[in-house]
Amino acid sequence: MTDLVLDLPVRPGTAMSALRRELTAALHELGEDHLYDVQLVVTELVTNVLDHTSGTGRLRVLHHRAPCAVTVEVDDESPLEPVYGRSRLGEHRGRGMVVVDKISRQWGCRARAGSGKTVFALVDCVGQEDG
Repeated sequence: MTDLVLDLPVRPGTAMSALRRELTAALHELGEDHLYDVQLVVTELVTNVLDHTSGTGRLRVLHHRAPCAVTVEVDDESPLEPVYGRSRLGEHRGRGMVVVDKISRQWGCRARAGSGKTVFALVDCVGQEDG
C-alpha cells in the first residue's frame, strides 16, 4: 500500500522549517533516523528548485508501507537535469545531489509531458518497523 502524504507547491519564499514541520506531521509513524533522512532529501530537492530553476514547482511525498520506503518527487519547469557534485552557483555549493545519492536507494530525473522534469529519490526504512 502506498499513501500520498504530502502534495505541496514549491514557490520562491517557501519556508524550509514549515515544510519540515509538515513532513514530520505527515510521516509521524517513521523512526527518527528515517524521518531525518527523508527531511534531508526533501530539503535538497526543494532547494534545487528554488536555486536552479524559476523557483516554482511541486513536491510530492509518498509513503510505501510494505516494504517501508518513502519516495520524494519534485517537479519544476527547467529541462536541465541536476548536476552531481558541482554547482553552477559556486565552488562551495553543489553537494546536495551527493547527499541525496548517499541517503537514497535510488534517485533520478525524468522528463515531464509538456515541459520540465521530475527529480525523484527513494529512501528505504532500513532496519525500522513501520507503525
